[in-house]
Amino acid sequence: MNWQTVSPETFALGESPFWHPQEQTLYWVDIPGKKILRANVYMRTVETWDMPGEPGCIAPAAAGGLVIALRHGIFRAPDWRGALLPITTLPYDPATVRANDGKCDALGRFWVGTIDEPKTGRSAALFSIDCRGGRAPEVTCHASNALTGNGLAWSPDGHTAYWADTPNHVVHAWDHDLEANVLSSHRIFQQLPLKPAAWQWNAPRVNGQAAYGGRPDGAAVDVLGNYFVAMYEGQRICQFAPDGRLVVEYPVPAQCPTMPCFGGEDLKTLYVTTARHGRSAAELAAFPQSGCVFSMRLDVPGLPVNFFVD
Repeated sequence: MNWQTVSPETFALGESPFWHPQEQTLYWVDIPGKKILRANVYMRTVETWDMPGEPGCIAPAAAGGLVIALRHGIFRAPDWRGALLPITTLPYDPATVRANDGKCDALGRFWVGTIDEPKTGRSAALFSIDCRGGRAPEVTCHASNALTGNGLAWSPDGHTAYWADTPNHVVHAWDHDLEANVLSSHRIFQQLPLKPAAWQWNAPRVNGQAAYGGRPDGAAVDVLGNYFVAMYEGQRICQFAPDGRLVVEYPVPAQCPTMPCFGGEDLKTLYVTTARHGRSAAELAAFPQSGCVFSMRLDVPGLPVNFFVD
């Protein structure tokens, strides 16, 4: 595949990328690095903004700036590198749970999935935060009993919501009543093969197939409704049709892709963040660009980012 690097820098654990259409810039976060980043992809320059805690996810705000999910709460930043204004907290213990993957729905609510860091209590959940019209923040829990919330995305009409639980290798789907903000008719969109015992990143291929295809991390959807999901440890992005069929696999030049998004003026550039945090020296020697953000041109555009409304 014809992947390009957005910039030569590597980061510990890139996540939550989005393309800002007004600024023509790419945003993402480095979770353990406690940074928000934005890149001028044309100049190949990257700006960084240090955070007081791990940023799980971010989204652009319609009134300017960002909405940011940190470990200890949800914050509003009206300006780049400006003040962090607290919005609300989510009902979890930040000693063992933190914010992870998230984005906004088509009406401007900010959705945040969480991660159960000890991977023992199935304490991860999916929340939405509604601040529209200046109302007091309205927090709703939509799903729970998970280990790591990831893969949040919606179909082009907004009527189907997707959410993954990464360690359980599953992608859920629901009908979404956007106006009422209710998920219903739960089903399993993908149940992917579990990680084999004693698997190693350099395990030999069997009959031309990788011994392990990875687990579902972040996701994005194109205008045809195809679901693109980064397969952590699988060195690939999978494109699934709305009916669940695997359409294409895109090999990635890093063992651990974390989340794709669509960008560029025509939304035909697929970006993907990757990770190097916690990976072995041998793996990083084999994949030295782990932690970079990569881009590749596609024929079909993706959906634009949704803005937070307050």
